[in-house]
Amino acid sequence: MIQNLTSLPILLPMMAGVILLMPPFGKNKNYRRIASVLLSILTFLASVALLLKIQTDGTQVYAIGDWSAPFGIVLFADPLSTLLVSLTSLLGVVCTLYGSAGDDEKGSFFHPLIHFLILGVNGAFLTGDAFNLFVFFEVLLIASYSLLMHGGNKSTTRAALHYVIMNLVGSAIFLIGLGILYGVLGTLNMADMAQKVALLQGDDVYLAKIGGLLLLVVFALKGALLPLHLWLPNTYATAMPVVAALFAIMTKVGVYSMMRVYTLIFGDEAGELSHMAQSWLWWLALATIAMGTIGVLASKDLRKLAANLVIVSVGTLVALIAVQTIEASSAAIYYLVHSTLVTAALFILADLIGRQRGEVADRITAGPPMAQPRLLGICFMIAAIAVIGMPPLSGFIGKVWLLKATLHAEYTVVFWPLYLLASLAILLAVSKAGSTIFWHHQVSLIEGEVSQSPNKIRVHPAQLAALIILIAAAPLMTIFAGPLSEYAIGAATQLHDFNNNIKIILSGGQ
Repeated sequence: MIQNLTSLPILLPMMAGVILLMPPFGKNKNYRRIASVLLSILTFLASVALLLKIQTDGTQVYAIGDWSAPFGIVLFADPLSTLLVSLTSLLGVVCTLYGSAGDDEKGSFFHPLIHFLILGVNGAFLTGDAFNLFVFFEVLLIASYSLLMHGGNKSTTRAALHYVIMNLVGSAIFLIGLGILYGVLGTLNMADMAQKVALLQGDDVYLAKIGGLLLLVVFALKGALLPLHLWLPNTYATAMPVVAALFAIMTKVGVYSMMRVYTLIFGDEAGELSHMAQSWLWWLALATIAMGTIGVLASKDLRKLAANLVIVSVGTLVALIAVQTIEASSAAIYYLVHSTLVTAALFILADLIGRQRGEVADRITAGPPMAQPRLLGICFMIAAIAVIGMPPLSGFIGKVWLLKATLHAEYTVVFWPLYLLASLAILLAVSKAGSTIFWHHQVSLIEGEVSQSPNKIRVHPAQLAALIILIAAAPLMTIFAGPLSEYAIGAATQLHDFNNNIKIILSGGQ
């Protein structure tokens, strides 16, 4: 039963996408919305059930068609992958619920595309095969191309074209890298690759290093690591906010791939190729944090601010991956969940604030009063405290943990000052944005006083429910910091347990 459960986070969104294209759901708007939300909840429940079973029964491998590794396609469910699958499924619930308030009417096939995107992301987290990682990358990218154009305009089309071209190039590089590694190793099963990398000699070592570095280029592109981050700010800022909120998990697919590949395949046991990407990851991470911080300071609207915060979070996560210790990986796991949920909340808040400010939208400038300033102001304050990393919310716990994890790292003398300065800059930028939007109002040129007629648009109940789910994550991650920290440490320990991972995958989880 557990092995079948391993495949459900992939099968359920796939079936949901197909069902929502068929009558009566493909024709009736209300039926489609109800079915989409219910199916996303079902996917989330299956993901949580898998996570709980993994905790009790241990890591599991599902060999599709009973073809055992390394010859068959395998799904690898460990504490890290199931946590990220549950996180993705939760975002799916939030976005289908939020989109059902009207955003799904701005284009075609919104709900099926959401489920197909979740299919691709969940598959990327669960696969134990490098080629199928490429396949699931393509599935999520195809769905993301269409979602970017949902309700789009000229600026959206321009950003989407940039995004598509960059990712098509990335896909080509991915295939070339996989081809080189397959030619050298004779396998693309990650566990089998990890065993054979250590046995390479002569020119094969250099070929495998080329293949591994090509994969680093691809993962850096998917994760928006400098200098391959340029597509992200405009793409996320011009996409519909509900789509951008779901896209908050997509950069984490690239980060997860780095964590998995450069810990399992090119980790401690890789011989001459051991930690071959570590120095690259350090300096790219530091540069990404710096560039993302500059983007945060330069942002003129809330959506662009949130997009640049995603870049900062990616740089922070990659710096932790470069440390290559259990403590750093556990801090990265906790921080990954926190940063994904809080940036998704900021995209949703930017949309709701923009709707109530008329033509000013979410620009960081004085505007007309909002219909619900207290509700949106309180939610913004919670999200701001979390993203800045101030006590008592989850951002502070993640910040202290990652600083502790990097205390004795090779580049601490550079990382600590840079990260703390970046945190100060984010504090200033977010505080300025909040005070400008909620305290400064436009003055009427005719009457010489602040307008007292706020926009009549109010938050839809479905939008409010979605927002509360995301906003509640920060205090809940603080309240349950103990169990979550223990889980993160366990997931990181499993990630770094080379021999156990190899044994489990190649034995089919038996």
